Amino acid sequence: MNALRTVVEVQGRSLINNVQSIINHKLFFDICSRKIYHARLMYARPFIDSLDFAGNGGKIDTQVPVAGLPRLQDVLDNNLGILYYHLYGSMDNQGRPVLDVSIDGTCQLRCQRCLNTLDYVIRHDARLLLCDESTLEASEDEEEFDGILADAHLDVLALLEDEILLNLPISPMHESGACQVREAEDKQEEMQHPFAVLKKLKRK
Repeated sequence: MNALRTVVEVQGRSLINNVQSIINHKLFFDICSRKIYHARLMYARPFIDSLDFAGNGGKIDTQVPVAGLPRLQDVLDNNLGILYYHLYGSMDNQGRPVLDVSIDGTCQLRCQRCLNTLDYVIRHDARLLLCDESTLEASEDEEEFDGILADAHLDVLALLEDEILLNLPISPMHESGACQVREAEDKQEEMQHPFAVLKKLKRK
């Protein structure tokens, strides 16, 4: 009887350990899977079927780090900042497919007067008409809004980059007077060091 009880207890403990191992194993992979899923969701580059998106009233409301827009890096002072964007698809009052784009946030440009960082606020709204190749040229005469080529695999971030690059100032500068401190420092340096100007020219 005691031997039978011992066998039952051993088997019971073994069963409990196996069940606990399975639970821990399942939780481990669930946690890992969840982390991987969210990472992919957070960093995935979004693509849409533009005509389907417009026809079904698609909506995207999210954000992207400035560092996630590589084509902007050549015109920025650094890659700091977050941009919030909204992309809505619809049909206009003439039954044409359109995308409404809204971008809000701040990026950092380089002031062309003092060469210091300039915080530039982006507030951009645009309505884009989705066209096929035959009607795209005709849409250039459209005064109300711009046309883009309809794409079954439209890169949303590339679209944002296009809109931002087209609307950034060519020669960004601080407001008048905001660079005076730097200018005064430069003049003082030139007075104390007569060859400072030559050094700057060499650096350029």
